[in-house]
Amino acid sequence: MNAAPEEGWEYHQLQRYGRCSWGWMLLGVICVLVGALFIAPGIVTIPFVLAYAALGHSSATAALSTNPVHPLGLAYVNVTLAVAIPVVLLVSWAVNRLAPGWVVSVVRGFRVRWFLESAACALVALAATLVVSLVVPSYPGDTTISSHHNAFTSTTLAFALVVLLLTPLQAAGEEFLFRGYLTQAFGSLFGRRWVAVVLPAVLFTLAHSQSSTISGSAFLGQPYSALVDRLAFGLVSGVLVIATGGLEAGIAMHALNNYLAFGLALAFGNMTAALNPSGSSWWDLPVTMTQSLVFLGLVVWLARRRGVRTRSRQRGDFVSPAPAL
Repeated sequence: MNAAPEEGWEYHQLQRYGRCSWGWMLLGVICVLVGALFIAPGIVTIPFVLAYAALGHSSATAALSTNPVHPLGLAYVNVTLAVAIPVVLLVSWAVNRLAPGWVVSVVRGFRVRWFLESAACALVALAATLVVSLVVPSYPGDTTISSHHNAFTSTTLAFALVVLLLTPLQAAGEEFLFRGYLTQAFGSLFGRRWVAVVLPAVLFTLAHSQSSTISGSAFLGQPYSALVDRLAFGLVSGVLVIATGGLEAGIAMHALNNYLAFGLALAFGNMTAALNPSGSSWWDLPVTMTQSLVFLGLVVWLARRRGVRTRSRQRGDFVSPAPAL
């Protein structure tokens, strides 16, 4: 445990309250990535496969495929991402000897009022995004949204319930992993804001790499435009978590963004295309950057106006360490 400065640590430095060294950082990062991306998703696959078998599907594993996606398959995707939350909290407690609340914010907990205020800012940013999306051209082959309204069926209802109930958990899982643990691990060790922002953003981009059917230059299995888009989102989100001292604003923006994307797909498009975008265009960037930058500006302005805490307090803060392993 490192002694905090009089003014306290910023969010990306909070692991300094616990174990913070090259060895512990590497162990923690390996544990959280392996646990969140492989072990925990593998465990939660079992009940979903059994559920599909109980429903009489001949190939339960194939039913979990996202191409085409079914409501239970979408639920499976969301849950496999949401399990990053307990993995991050467990690794933070067991490896870093850090009270799990420090992963959430500099006040060692979830700030509900700040989350709701951030969600209001996210609504404004999404409105600005919709306006911009109306004036930029779409790329050829974009089948996510059409001009025809979809019929409401029992499948639509099932998809809507999955999106409504599980989207916040899915968004929170990604934020806990990339903007939470990884930001604190790199930030606490190197002590540099830019390292704490850039490295998790790069890993976030790599984790979202996918094949593309759009012709043209590509890198890591995705068009350059998609690569830049995801990297920009990761960078803005990383700045946001340090500027606000916690994950609440990022979770609000991430969840509402996914609500909008899946909601539009349910009403006017195709859920499989929304979950598995087959391409990207440089025209996507003005839309997504409008959302990210408007939200960032609004949230930073509101955080300063409201006096949202961005540092821990040295006096009165303490750590609840894990027992010796």
